[in-house]
Amino acid sequence: MKGIIGKKIGMTQVFTEEGKVVPVTVVEAGPIFVTQIKTTETDGYNAIQVGFENKKKNHINKPEQGHFEKAGLDVKKYVQEFRVEDPSAFSIGQEIKVDVFAAGQTVDVTGTSKGKGHAGVIKRWNSSRGPMTHGSKHRRRPGSIGNASYPGRVVKGMTMSGHMGHATSTVQNLEIVSIDVERNLLLIKGAVPGPKKGLVTVTESVKTAK
Repeated sequence: MKGIIGKKIGMTQVFTEEGKVVPVTVVEAGPIFVTQIKTTETDGYNAIQVGFENKKKNHINKPEQGHFEKAGLDVKKYVQEFRVEDPSAFSIGQEIKVDVFAAGQTVDVTGTSKGKGHAGVIKRWNSSRGPMTHGSKHRRRPGSIGNASYPGRVVKGMTMSGHMGHATSTVQNLEIVSIDVERNLLLIKGAVPGPKKGLVTVTESVKTAK
């Protein structure tokens, strides 16, 4: 599977040859470096481990330093695995850039959504509010969460107030509008999860057969 790690820079817009406006998200993708190769014989599955962005020297511990020295690389801040069919096609220390993708290709983008803090049921689950007049004390409060003597408990999955956002989220089948290899930039049509400077993973879309 083709994939790359990057950082979300922000959103902008580009114009097509026909003059249409296309909203895009700019992602600084890579370069990433192969830090380890895993095979079925040694690890039980085929994958490559990649690293992105150098880590500050005062944040490095000895196990990390030894792992990356073995690969002949500087210690990376972000490390991730991608499943591959043929691990022999990769080598330790290999550099992977945005040119693994092409304009017009569809990708899936995974990131951590923006955290909203503690939210009530209306904001978190789009629940309906209560009456706002006639002395009502049930305006934005949740409704009944219980029931009669049977089963006499709150059922699992009840939509209630709680922490909202800051969760792993994936947007599928987004189109790559253009690629800037020199500056390691991907322009992806539409919005992707997370805030500016948030870490994202871009992988090729797997379209299921209908």
